[in-house]
Amino acid sequence: MRKYCGIISWLALLVMLPGYLLAQGQRITGRVTSTQDGLPIPGVNIVVKGTTNGVSTDANGNYSITVPGSSAILLLTSIGLVSQEVAIGNRSVVNVQMKEAVNELTQVVVTGYNTTQRKDITGSIASISPDKFKDIPVASFDQALQGQAAGVQVTQSSGTPGGGLTVRIRGNTSITASNKPLFIVDGVPVEDGGTDGLSSRDFGGQTDNAFALFNPNDIESIQVLKDASAKAIYGSRAANGVVLITTKRGKAQKTTFTADVQRGITDVVRRPNLLNSTELLELQREAVTNAGLDPDKLGLIKGVTDGQNTDWIDAVLRKGVYQQYQLSTQGGNDRTQFYLSGSYRDEQGVQLNNQFTRLTGQMKLDHKATDKLSFGTNITLSRALNKRVKGDNFLDGVYSGAIKSLPYYSPYNEQGRLYGPADTEYAGFPNFNPVAQALLPRFNAYTVKILAGLYAEYEILQNLRFRSKVNIDYNNVTEDQFEPSTTAIGGFLPSVGGQGYGVFINQSYSTFVNTNTLTYNFQLAEKHQFNVLAGFEALQRTQRSGNVQGRLFPSDDFTYISSAGVVDQGGSSVVNSGLLSTFGEARYSYEEKYLATITARYDGSSRFGQSRRFGVFPSASLAWRISSEKFMEQFRFLSDLKLRASYGFTGNERIGDFQFLGTWASATYSGSTGVAPQALANANLQWERTRESNIGLDASFFNGRLNIILDAYDNLTDKLLFAQPIPQTTGFSTVQGNIGKVSNKGIELTISTVNVNKAVRWSTDLNLSHNSNKVVELASTEPVFRGYQGNGVFRTNVVLPGQPLGTFWGLKFLGVDPATGDAIYDDKNGDGRITPADGQVIGNAQPKLYGGLTNKVSWKGIDLSTLLQFSYGNSILNFSNQTLLNSGADIQNNQVRQALKRWRKEGDITSVPRYVYQNTYNNYTSSRFVEDGSYLRLKNVSLGYNFPKKWINKYKVANARLYVSATNILTWTRYSGADPEVSTLDGSTTSQGIDFFTFPQVKTVVVGATLSF
Repeated sequence: MRKYCGIISWLALLVMLPGYLLAQGQRITGRVTSTQDGLPIPGVNIVVKGTTNGVSTDANGNYSITVPGSSAILLLTSIGLVSQEVAIGNRSVVNVQMKEAVNELTQVVVTGYNTTQRKDITGSIASISPDKFKDIPVASFDQALQGQAAGVQVTQSSGTPGGGLTVRIRGNTSITASNKPLFIVDGVPVEDGGTDGLSSRDFGGQTDNAFALFNPNDIESIQVLKDASAKAIYGSRAANGVVLITTKRGKAQKTTFTADVQRGITDVVRRPNLLNSTELLELQREAVTNAGLDPDKLGLIKGVTDGQNTDWIDAVLRKGVYQQYQLSTQGGNDRTQFYLSGSYRDEQGVQLNNQFTRLTGQMKLDHKATDKLSFGTNITLSRALNKRVKGDNFLDGVYSGAIKSLPYYSPYNEQGRLYGPADTEYAGFPNFNPVAQALLPRFNAYTVKILAGLYAEYEILQNLRFRSKVNIDYNNVTEDQFEPSTTAIGGFLPSVGGQGYGVFINQSYSTFVNTNTLTYNFQLAEKHQFNVLAGFEALQRTQRSGNVQGRLFPSDDFTYISSAGVVDQGGSSVVNSGLLSTFGEARYSYEEKYLATITARYDGSSRFGQSRRFGVFPSASLAWRISSEKFMEQFRFLSDLKLRASYGFTGNERIGDFQFLGTWASATYSGSTGVAPQALANANLQWERTRESNIGLDASFFNGRLNIILDAYDNLTDKLLFAQPIPQTTGFSTVQGNIGKVSNKGIELTISTVNVNKAVRWSTDLNLSHNSNKVVELASTEPVFRGYQGNGVFRTNVVLPGQPLGTFWGLKFLGVDPATGDAIYDDKNGDGRITPADGQVIGNAQPKLYGGLTNKVSWKGIDLSTLLQFSYGNSILNFSNQTLLNSGADIQNNQVRQALKRWRKEGDITSVPRYVYQNTYNNYTSSRFVEDGSYLRLKNVSLGYNFPKKWINKYKVANARLYVSATNILTWTRYSGADPEVSTLDGSTTSQGIDFFTFPQVKTVVVGATLSF
């Protein structure tokens, strides 16, 4: 109680303080904005000239000050802005536009529940301008982050439209909990779909992308909060980093309309190089002969079996068509501003019958009712249709089946009808008919999103403002699926019955958030600036789901569950969770030279037991602007030099619900239904905690022509949310607990230069990141196996103290014996046999270095932009080659061209063992399948032309622009697979970097036009 009384007394002092600071006089209010873009500027110092009476602008650029009379003059100053003196006169509202002197320093940055100028930042924050991706056909804002910010690793797991992406900020902090950053859109934590996406089906490891429901063209700015000082205000959800997306708002200007059109084509970046019928037949006959069998008796007959040669890859792929249209308008006056937009996006997938279509609309309205009261609303609506096809490691997948399928078969008969399970020419298990698997099933996912909110802000006293927001994020997903009798599941799988199979699923995710903040900006003796924020937030999330399954349909013309002969599976559930939080932030600046920030959040989560439900997440940071010292005045080339340091704690509570409870579930015993224990209770279960320390240096030279940001960090996550092994005599094998530690240490470098700034302007942005990840401690030193079932070893991946997450496990391949052609493996334990006990670490999926290089050149309305994105030092487990380069273990699948380099006779020197039918020894999971995954990719190129205003103004057109852009144009890599970036188990932490028939990314060429009226 004493602690809370102290807090109340402190707040009361802040409320009373303005009365002591201000003399009686005329009250002036207003807003400070930028002359460049009209956006509000926070942190501008405003002083009544000749006095010590001063204030600073708040997060929205607003200020309020009392002046002695109409003759008073306001002095506005801020590093990076041209100082101004403004006479008051008889005005009570004084709005000021200020010109930027050094762009980087005056950039407005969203820092959580507040905003500030970059010059005042004491933490580590990366900013991404929408100018960097405005011409690029990105489907979601997380995709726009790729290669753009140091410390941010974005991997597009496949080329499927609307497919999932993996975003990691400063490495992986957790083993079993989510490693996704917290994404905040206009102050609302939006649904990210968790580890499985919004869809309840992952389609072979590939999830959907919840952020594809947003239109990236509506984005005003993106900020990535990376260290504790920047993100601790989000407390228990901030350990994996925070991404703040701010969408466009209206401006006090004449109403303008902007139309944007994009159309283009897509294709895969690379096709796998497979054998034709004759080459494959020779290989199969050799494998059978080496096994002492007669290939003719197995139907492998020259001139007969290879009489047909189908290119299955070409059969299931096509050139995709991309199109997007958007219309937006914005405008307003000093009191009311609005923004309204609508867009339509249609992306035809490169795989047959694969398509993603999205409709979005957004409206924002801000109104200043009085000098003290303002309010507004925002509404985002989105509807998407995702026509999915099975892929990756599905046995009946489209792309995976096309890679594996034998070229001896055909998708169509002589009459042009697709072969089905009832036909004698149907390939059957394991490859079926990939073309039929693409065209005949229906896997439609319909998603509706509503993101809406209301806010009101009231100035209680001078520069003491209260703001309250109410927001809801609602997502509804309906999945309508049917597989007819002419498909593998609907007609081939015995358990289904051969007469079709249907599933109908509906899920909704709704998050309600109420945020209340009190902010106070004040200044003492001209030199001391304070910005204080206190807040309270309540969040409630509800997830509802229901599903039903039907089979034995009367015919393939009846495709919905109501027509099923048997409806034998289904379920429904509802899950509620919530957070109750208080938070605060205090910033101090002395002459803009010495800066300090203290942040804390007190979180309570429903996901943990009574004894561990609440926790505190504090942080502190300091910054010293060295360039403002007198001894630095001689270095005129130095515009700004700032040293930063921060330390604090963040958390991770994303493990799902009810993990701390001893739960019961329905059970059937001897024909009777009842309940039985499902999991043990752990009342002490709590969130993972990450201790974070960061030191950084910001430097700007030659009036902003050269800018450098350097950061080094050391993060340690403990109390890992992990299934702790317990004696099975308890009736359970594990209990959810907090055990283990994971470390992430790294260095980040960002360099921005303006190389030429005359008639030709050329700028360069480079970001480099190195992160060292390591599992420091687990419950024991025994390996924890993850990933796919290995051949000759337990699993493909391992979690092991001393090793990074994403470590590959297998046998160490030593080469091929020139005398016998058999594989040679390292007998690690020296027992003279090759067994799973000889498994060892054979590689790691995490890169040693990653980053991006952007160059922009403009001249007389022509602009050219290129982005090179790279990853170095990571390994890829080419698990596809355990099927496609299998040395004869089976002859049911096609092979890659590398199989032609196999051992054939004594003395051959090669890395591919001899092919022997049904011999699995040469096909063990080993380092033979681990490859260098490093790559350099020409990610984006954009060329545009802005028509001269003198040409277009007579047509009442404000701006006109034509452009062409291309993505994923060229890739330089040693990886033998189709794409070095893909990862089958999308978003997996322990099993990342596996390529198991993963659909490669696509290259896109787009032509676009933008008109403003």
